[in-house]
Amino acid sequence: MGEMGYEAVQFAGFFDTPAEKLKQVMDEAGLVAAGSHMPFDSLVGDQLEASLEYNRTIGNELIICPILPDEYRSDEAAYYRAAEELDEIGRKCREAGFTFAYHNHNMEFFDLGNGKRGFDIIFEETNQENVKVELDCYWATHAGNDPLQVIDAYKGQIVSLHIKDMTVENGEKRSIEIGKGSLDIATLWQTGGEKAGVNWYVIEQEKFDGDPLDSARVNVSKLKEVIANTRS
Repeated sequence: MGEMGYEAVQFAGFFDTPAEKLKQVMDEAGLVAAGSHMPFDSLVGDQLEASLEYNRTIGNELIICPILPDEYRSDEAAYYRAAEELDEIGRKCREAGFTFAYHNHNMEFFDLGNGKRGFDIIFEETNQENVKVELDCYWATHAGNDPLQVIDAYKGQIVSLHIKDMTVENGEKRSIEIGKGSLDIATLWQTGGEKAGVNWYVIEQEKFDGDPLDSARVNVSKLKEVIANTRS
């Protein structure tokens, strides 16, 4: 990935790779860690310290909960329970020297019936020092929201943005390479840096028309092109 132009990697699973081996591979590729998506059950009880120790070894300081279990997002009360749990996880991570963030999909933006959304409950009911935002701009858009407005509303908490473009095929929204969809990537780049102080812009794609590695090359090339154009 380093030879493609990527500077860092964000993990979504380690596939039983020993931490020391992974760190060696990262060093050889010239990559640093830009966060780890850790399943909820790996962040509670006795599992948390083991998770943090693995991330210490690979040099990662950003721990991200990628999604809540079903029982924590079934209704408004469930999201309040989730906020309490996430705040406690975030406190423990912060005290151990880590930053903790929550990553959204589209369901956190659904109306729970009285104008409240899970996204708002999570970040309004937690300490901003304990729980940060990893905003997935694609999923925010997928749910009918303007990610620029979300960035503005939560600019003090956002530590990273997931950047993937969106297209519509046969009436279905899907991810696609940067530059081939409808998201305003240039403004997301500028707004994230100027208003929110975002640390990481994470390229992500979930649907592919060809080789995912070819898409990875296109994505980083197009994002760098966008960045260069905004600076010229």
